[in-house]
Amino acid sequence: MRNCWVRSDPYIPVNFRRPSHLWRVRGGGAQHRERRYYRVMDTIDWLLDSDPAIRWQVMRDLTDASAAAIAAERARIPHEGVGAKVLASQASDGAWHRANTPEWLPTLFTMQLLRATGVDRSEPAVQSAIAALQAGFRWHEVHGAKPFFDGEVEPCINGGALAIGAYFGRPAESLARRLVGEQLEDGGWNCEAPKSTRSSYHTTICVLEGLLEYERAVDSASDIASVRRRAEEYLLTRSLFRRRSTGGVASPEFLKFEYPPRYKYNVLRALDYFRDAGVQPDARMDEAVQVVKKSQQPDGRWLLDGTHNEALAFPFAESVGEPSRWVTLRALRVLRWYERER
Repeated sequence: MRNCWVRSDPYIPVNFRRPSHLWRVRGGGAQHRERRYYRVMDTIDWLLDSDPAIRWQVMRDLTDASAAAIAAERARIPHEGVGAKVLASQASDGAWHRANTPEWLPTLFTMQLLRATGVDRSEPAVQSAIAALQAGFRWHEVHGAKPFFDGEVEPCINGGALAIGAYFGRPAESLARRLVGEQLEDGGWNCEAPKSTRSSYHTTICVLEGLLEYERAVDSASDIASVRRRAEEYLLTRSLFRRRSTGGVASPEFLKFEYPPRYKYNVLRALDYFRDAGVQPDARMDEAVQVVKKSQQPDGRWLLDGTHNEALAFPFAESVGEPSRWVTLRALRVLRWYERER
């Protein structure tokens, strides 16, 4: 029974509390703020009734499933669902293609999706795909015609290439050092530098994800942690979505949850990074967490606000405006982390 996987600790209900605007108002106008929870079991079951790439992460992050059960589910990724689809769509030249699109675009972001599945890099089918990518793909000759894992010139792209390479056992020290050297004075990165001296939310989150994966992949990268902390402060001093100069919302798009995100930033992506990095929740994240909470639908799920099919080798399976398992998974584990660790 899948229901036996649902955690019984008190933190799960907190994450599903009905938003204040849905609390029942009784006689005299007083709000009775009793805990009125969403149907947690239904939401978890809905997540579990899905692709192995999502199911194993739900089991790991939101349930009491055994390590053996989690591993067994993860092992299905190369053979079923989106993981199998990514592997099957790789071309004989090692890249991923989409009509009328430069090959680097679907290659980079389809591989980004494969990394998001959490597939075990030791799986034979995955190792074969990585070897083919390394042998066959080259960035444009203008950027040195380097192999995929060595990156090109823009930090937003290189952050993704570094994350993919490090996750799949090909960490590129030269690429990591290049990104470290490109960090701007305010702590982040910008693809428009040096013309622009102000960091970009988009570029910064891409590089942060890459450096985190690189730091995990190598044992002698203690200096990378300090670089990441500077970049994390760039985000935190802006409450993850505000302008430091005025305090206003830097972009309404930062409050929308797109998936796959391509290079684009949003507060859920940032919070999931902080969770993944093991960062202690910070009061400066509170506003962003509230954005996530308020986006939860009455049935306990989150909607897909946007996607980037143009960057994938095949159409994404979820529809904009409909409940999204990818977004719901990320939102639930972020809220659970925030409640438990603060």
